[in-house]
Formats: sequence, C-alpha cells, structure tokens
Amino acid sequence: MLAYTLLIVAVAAERLVELVVSKRHAAWALASGGREFGRGHYPYMVALHTALLVGCLAEVWLLDRPFLPVLGWTMLALVAASQALRWWCVTTLGRRWNTLVIVVPGLPLVDRGPYRWLKHPNYLAVVVEGFALPLVHSAWLTALTFTLLNFVLLAVRIRVEDAALAEATA
Repeated sequence: MLAYTLLIVAVAAERLVELVVSKRHAAWALASGGREFGRGHYPYMVALHTALLVGCLAEVWLLDRPFLPVLGWTMLALVAASQALRWWCVTTLGRRWNTLVIVVPGLPLVDRGPYRWLKHPNYLAVVVEGFALPLVHSAWLTALTFTLLNFVLLAVRIRVEDAALAEATA
C-alpha cells in the first residue's frame, strides 16, 4: 500500500505542475485577447479530480483493497500511457493548453500531434486514468464512481469547448 500511496502522491504532484503550467498559459491566452467559456463547470471538475485522488487512497487504506498483480500492473501501464498522452497534448498545444476553456481569436485549430486523429485526446487520457489509477490497487468503487461522474462532467465540458471553438472559427 505504501508504493500505491507514493504513486498517488506523485500523480498529485504532477497535477500541481499542470496547474502551474495552466495558469501561465491562461494568462498568456487572456493577454492575447482570449475569451473564457463555461467557467461554471470548472469548480466541479476540480472537485471531482481531487476526489479521485482522495478516493484512491481512502478506499485502499480503509477497505484494505488488495494489489492484484495482473490487474495492478496492467492498470499501471494504462496510467503511464494516459500521462504520456496528456503531456503529448500539452506539448502539442503549447501556450494554448490550459485547464480552462479559453479561445484566442484568429488562431487556427490545432490539427497535429494527437489532434490529427482525435478531437479531444486529452479527455481520452482523463477517462483512461480515471478508471486505471484506482484499479492499480483494486479500488473499484472509486473507479466506478469517478467514471460515472466524469461521464456527466465531460458531456458538459465537451459541449462547452465545441461551442467555443465553433464560435471562434466561424
């Protein structure tokens, strides 16, 4: 359980790095005339992602979830793949990436990197990580709860993002 706790701490640290990068990129986007869309759902997203990390630890420690090697190592590989995809998205978008929905007028849509094949590759990374991270240590309640709530949240988020991009490119 200690190794799993360290994994969750590492993911939490990575999230803090993401927030620093996001804040810097959002400041650039707004200073470049960017317009923010859909701020109302953002606090729920922060709460859900925080609850994922807390839930992983709470379920494993409080309910004494076992590490099942075949499941655990497979899910850890998916967590690593989701992190790689997430950072591929961040590097592909460059200064345009942040955790908010900010569109800078006049910039064309990005159609390289993972965006060549998927419209929302970062959300694929979030979905995969959301079920895989808890299942590294058999925290199936957290995996199920996050996945269901994230489905609802992503439906809102993708609708907001698609509308913002459509307006900006019209």
